Formats: sequence, C-alpha cells, structure tokens
Amino acid sequence: MSTSNNDRTDRIDRIDEKAVAELEAKYDSEMRFRPMANIAATTVTTLLIALSCFHYYTAGFGLLREATHRGVHLAFVLGLIFLVFAFSKKTAAQQQSSWHHPLGLPLYDWLCAIAAVAAALYIPYVFDDLAFRVGNPDTLDVVMGTTLIVLLLEATRRAMGWPLPIIAIVFMLYAMFGPVFPGLLKHAGATWPQVVNHQYLTSQGVYGIAVGVVATYVFHFVLFGVLATRIGLGQLFLDVASSIAGKYAGGPAKVSVFGSAMFGMLSGSSVANAVTVGSLTIPAMIKVGYPRHFAGGVEAAASTGGQITPPIMGAAAFLMIEFLALPYSTIVIAAIAPAFMHFFGVFWQVHFEAKRTGLRGLSADELPSVKESFRKRWPTLIPLVLLVGTLMSGFTPYVSAFAGITSCIIVGLTTSEQGNNAKGLAVMLVLHAVLAIIISGQLENYGVVLFAVAAVVFVALLKTVNLPARFTRAELIDAFSTGAKYALAVGAAAGTVGLVIGVVTLTGVGFKVSYIVNAAAASMAEFFTSFLPAWLASKQTLMLLSALFMTGFVCILMGCGIPTTANYIIMVTVAAPALVQMGVEPIVAHFFVFYYGVLADITPPVALAAYAAAGMANSDPFKTGNTAFRLGLGKALVPFIFVFSPALLIVTKGFTWSAFAVVFTACIFSILLLAAALSRFLLVEMKTCERALTVVAALVMIAPGVKMLLLGIALASPMLLSQALRHREALRRQAA
Repeated sequence: MSTSNNDRTDRIDRIDEKAVAELEAKYDSEMRFRPMANIAATTVTTLLIALSCFHYYTAGFGLLREATHRGVHLAFVLGLIFLVFAFSKKTAAQQQSSWHHPLGLPLYDWLCAIAAVAAALYIPYVFDDLAFRVGNPDTLDVVMGTTLIVLLLEATRRAMGWPLPIIAIVFMLYAMFGPVFPGLLKHAGATWPQVVNHQYLTSQGVYGIAVGVVATYVFHFVLFGVLATRIGLGQLFLDVASSIAGKYAGGPAKVSVFGSAMFGMLSGSSVANAVTVGSLTIPAMIKVGYPRHFAGGVEAAASTGGQITPPIMGAAAFLMIEFLALPYSTIVIAAIAPAFMHFFGVFWQVHFEAKRTGLRGLSADELPSVKESFRKRWPTLIPLVLLVGTLMSGFTPYVSAFAGITSCIIVGLTTSEQGNNAKGLAVMLVLHAVLAIIISGQLENYGVVLFAVAAVVFVALLKTVNLPARFTRAELIDAFSTGAKYALAVGAAAGTVGLVIGVVTLTGVGFKVSYIVNAAAASMAEFFTSFLPAWLASKQTLMLLSALFMTGFVCILMGCGIPTTANYIIMVTVAAPALVQMGVEPIVAHFFVFYYGVLADITPPVALAAYAAAGMANSDPFKTGNTAFRLGLGKALVPFIFVFSPALLIVTKGFTWSAFAVVFTACIFSILLLAAALSRFLLVEMKTCERALTVVAALVMIAPGVKMLLLGIALASPMLLSQALRHREALRRQAA
C-alpha cells in the first residue's frame, strides 16, 4: 500500500483523486496508458477532449446519421488507442523524438492510427453508394474492411488483453471453415470477402448495435460519472454511507457496501468502484481487525454491484434498450430489486463475519460529519437529480446525460466547498433555467444558439466576476480528457464484439446453440426425473433449471477473460434465445445473463475487481478473489429466483404487487439464510448440520409461490430454534 492510503487508517476521510488514478492505472488494464513527451501528450489530450466534445454536442443537439456517427466515434477510439496504449510493456517507455519515433511515439503506431481512422471513416464516406454493392464488395472495400478488422483486433488486445480478440478470431474462423465442423455446427462456410462484406459493409458487424450503444449512451454516462466525482458527489455518498453504517459491528466493511452501492450509481465500473471506495474503506477495515484478504474481498464483492445499480448502470444496461426496444426507465425499474438483493447479501455476510469474530465499529472520531458534508456538497446532488428526472420524464438517455454533464459543469464552476455566495448561486440557478429551456426543445433549432450565447456570457462572467468554484477550468478540461480515456477500451471492445455478433447472424449459430442447450437440458431433466418425485419439480422446470445452470456457468467462465459488457453481448446473442424458447420473458433472460456476467468480475482466476482490491489490501490476489466470490454467492440465487418468479423485476407481464411481495420475501429469506451458512454464523457459531439444513432451505425458496416459501421456513425452523436456544445460553453465561 502507498503511504497515501496508510495515512487514512485513522478515519474515513476524503477521496484522493490522484491516488485513485494511480490505482486504476496499476490494476485496470483499460487504464494503463504509456508516458508521453510534452508535444505528444498535448496532441493526444487535444484529441481526447475533441472526442468528448463531439459526443457532448451530439447528445444535446442531435446525433449525426447513424453510419456517420458510429464511424466518427470508431475513428477517434481506434486512432487514440494506438497512441495511448503501447504495443507491449517493453515498448511503453518514453522515447526521444526521431524519424522512427515522431514526437516520441513509434512510427508504426502513428501509421496504425492513421490507417484505423481512414478505414473507420471509409464507410460514412461511401455510405450512399453501399446500397448498390452490399453483398458484392469491390477490391477497395475488402482492403479497407480487412484493415479495420485487423487493427480493431490489435487495438482491443492493447486495451484489454488477448481473450476477447481470440474469441472474435475463433468465431470468424468458424464462419470461414463451416464445412469442417461436426453435426449441428456444420454450415456452408463463407469466403473472406463475404466475411468482410457482412462485418464491414452492413450494420450486423463492426458498425452494429454494440458500437452504436457505446457511441450514443455509454460514452456520455462515463463522462457524467467522471464529472460528478470531480465535483464531490462521490465523497458525499461515502460520507452518508459512513454515517449510516460506520458505527456498527464491522463498520468499515458496511461502509464499503453502502458506499459502493451509492458510488456505483456514478461509475458503472467494478474496478473504478473498487479503487475509489476501497482507497478509503480497505485501510479502515484492516485497522478494526478484518483479515487483509477479507477486507479486499468485501470491497470487490460490493463494487461489482455498481454495474447493476440504477440509475447509471453498466454499458450492458444501455445495450438492453436496443436489444429489447424498451425505454431506459423500464430497465432502471427492473434493476431496483436485483441490485438491492446484491448489496443485501454482501451486507449480511459482512455483518455475520463481524459478529463471529467480534469486530468493532468506528468511533465518533473516525466518522465524517454528514451535516458538514451536506453543507459543503449539497449542490452536487443537482446534476444527479436532473439526470434521473429527465430519464424518468421520457427523454432519451443521451439527452439526460447531456443535462447531467452540463449541470456538473455549472455546479463545478459556480459553487465551492469553502462557501457559496449569492452571486454564484444566482448564476447557477439562471444557467440551470437556460439548460431546462434547451432540453425541453421549446426553441427547436435555436437551442444551439442559446447554448452558445449562454456559454460565451458565462465564460466572460468567470473572467470578470470572482465566482466560487469546485474545480478550475483546467481541471474541467482534464475531466473531459479523462472521461474519453475511460471510454476508449469499451469502445474497442464493442467493435470486437460486433465481429462475434456478425458471425452469429451470418452463420445462424445462435439458433444451433439454442437447440444444443435445449437438448442438453432435456437430457439432464430426464435424468433427474428418474429419481425425484413429481410434486417437487416437473420435467419442464428441471429443463429450465438445467439450462439456467449451464448459461450461468458459461457466463462466469466467459467473464473470467472478458469484460462484463462483452460477456453480456456474446451470451445474449448465443445463449439467451434458448431461455426465451423455454418460456422465459426476454427482459428476464437478459437480466439473468447480465447478472451472472457481473459475478465474473470476482470469479478467479481472472477477477479484475478482486485483484485491484487485493493490491490495495496487500493481500493474496487468489485468496481475495475466493473471498469475494464467496461474499457474492448470496446474489447467485437471485437470477434463478426472478426467472421462476419474474414479478421481482416489476416490469414483467402479469405483474402484481402481491406476487412481488411473496417473491421479495422469499428472496430476502433465501439470501439471509445462505449468507449465514456461508459465514458459519447467525446468532452463534453454526454447526455443520445447521449449515447444511440452512442451504437446503435457502435453495427451496428459489421455487415460486407461498407454499415453497413456507416449506423453506419450515426446513429452517429447527436451525433457528437451535440458534436461539444456544444464543440465550451464551447470554446467560456472559451475564454470570
């Protein structure tokens, strides 16, 4: 651990943005940028800011033609990746400027960047002519398409490692060599020009839905998260979390759970969540007596929930909008109960662990003052409230993000933690009124003019009037640069996943996999029905259960090597149709895959969030990952519960509040019981037989209905009675 973190063991204090950036760069492969000389750094920073400004403008004042918007986005992303990510660790060192290292960067990286930009912009350039030659590409089309595919794979490798490019290559080989595959996987095959045509010239491949979502939704929310953190909203969330949970047994661990839940609304990234919140909570957990691996595991397990926490979820949530053709507000509502269950499960395992080991909470001196924090930071809530309000009012996610980003800028430049004056507050209110007029669309085409006038007046005002500020204009520019950096890797991943989707649509392999999954599930169900009583589970139920186990397992396995977003897209494309064929609602199938994809972030051997937390805790990464996985197992039941009882997602067909109440109660009880069994403690230390009975009771509650809930409670009753009696006896002994 760095000394900056050691200094925080006395109390939960403030987020150190510089230290967080260093931790992200160390533990997150997507943030490992090479050092640059001044001129190169200035050039790259300018391009990053231009990328952010491009997306910021289009979010507020209208997207370009689909092909043009995606092409410009991809050109920026790929070009910048070759400049900020080195070919290898050996070539990452800063070089003197020369003919073969212009501005200190290798010549081949400049050439790759230029070629990637040209290949990405080729489609928008010839778009009007494509209708006449899609299906019959000319030589230049094949050359430019091949260039883009090769450079896209290399860019993804640089930004995220080998797993995802290898998966894409395997899929494309499958597309070309279909005749050599056995059984159902066999197909006619495609020539390389046919592959390029489908992947490059149509909207089914690289320029498909994944790149579209990143270019229109994800980028804007990443930028909002960066700005919201910079103005102090993340610190406010942590202070509130500390006041709620810090004083109770195992306080810092509970702060980690609450803090990660609230901070996750801003970041949507497991690693970013872990290093930001963990930089404060992990040292505090170690101080009160938690083992280092457990401290890291708690933070990692809690941090993964950020991707499923409304209102700002991971990139996969925005993909659901396009896949399911549903408004974002519907996705947000559906995610509320599953997100709650995730943090509920981690919280109770933390609590039971603290009670079992006798860990204390934080003293009053170690806790921040919430009253003081609200006094300093209440304006930082305005951007979040505005963003959520516009989302729920029916505006598109990118317009809502534009509102949130603009509000962050206004709040950041007109208010201060040191104290606000009347002039600053008045300017803040007037600018928010102007923003509301622009967003409402009342001025139609004149909105851009009003924005430009307001921006010019505001800049002039900043130069003439001494307004308070949470960050300087230089820090604002840096936030725009950082936001673009954060989005580079996910942009490349989206393009590479597009290659996988392209193969699926080209070969029809998704339907074949669905058939294979259904057949395997039927065989497994046949096996279990041979010895299980019919009243316990029907053959159809066992088929679905088998398919869910297979899908969940593959999601976790895939997630060991690729990020959640890529995992979600691949599994939704390949596996989700099998679940839908078995009668699962599409939104439920999508949430099932999404939920298990998130769990992969804490599943060894490649658990990025756990490894980041282990680095901060100075603990064994694998042991930390195993601990995080155990702490996250409580939520592993949740997807099974909402598949069998869709009412938990609220927005499903035939929803009733009575059905929701039953399944919510069952979910609470099952998670609580499983958390106790995994922690080996409820009221007192649990015996092996008690743990076994508790697990059985928890699993029974997966099945829907009041009867199964009551059966689970009945099975758990002997354990509960035993625990109560032994707890009373322990209290008697303590009193004596």
